[in-house]
Amino acid sequence: MAILKVAHMGHPVLRARARPLEAAEIRSPAVQQLIDDMLETMAEYQGVGLAAPQVHKSVRLFVAGFPEPEDDEQEEPEVPLMVLINPEIAVVGQETIDDWEGCLSIPDIRGRVPRARQIVVRAYDRNGKRLEIKASNFTARVIQHETDHLDGVLFFDRMKSFESLTFLEEFGRYWSRRDVPEE
Repeated sequence: MAILKVAHMGHPVLRARARPLEAAEIRSPAVQQLIDDMLETMAEYQGVGLAAPQVHKSVRLFVAGFPEPEDDEQEEPEVPLMVLINPEIAVVGQETIDDWEGCLSIPDIRGRVPRARQIVVRAYDRNGKRLEIKASNFTARVIQHETDHLDGVLFFDRMKSFESLTFLEEFGRYWSRRDVPEE
């Protein structure tokens, strides 16, 4: 496995709509290697999600989540580890939540972004098996954020206002202890 170079805001790959993967491609050694490398890259940079365009591959694939707990006494991870290929999101209900987001492609910046509280995502897993995931709160936010990358959308594009836009250092100093909703 390898740590991949992460594209930063301004690189054209982040603004292009990624192409769907064909069924025959999903199990190919190249795509399986890309998935493994993306998982390793996400862990290296302590991200909760990473889309293929962020590592200069314009295909509809993302990885997300936290590793499973190593012992029985730890809690379940808030976002289960997942590989989603060609995801399609359906919003459930009309409730949205404004909450903080960051992005490996926009390092050291945070902003409040409105997202649907509940979604259903249909996609393929890394073995080409069709799956459906019902997600809410933070998991739904992560899936929506990563799917946006596949459409060339950055979290800035979803913000209602730039008043909350902040550098990570100031976020930690002034915002992270404020009334940030628990999810």
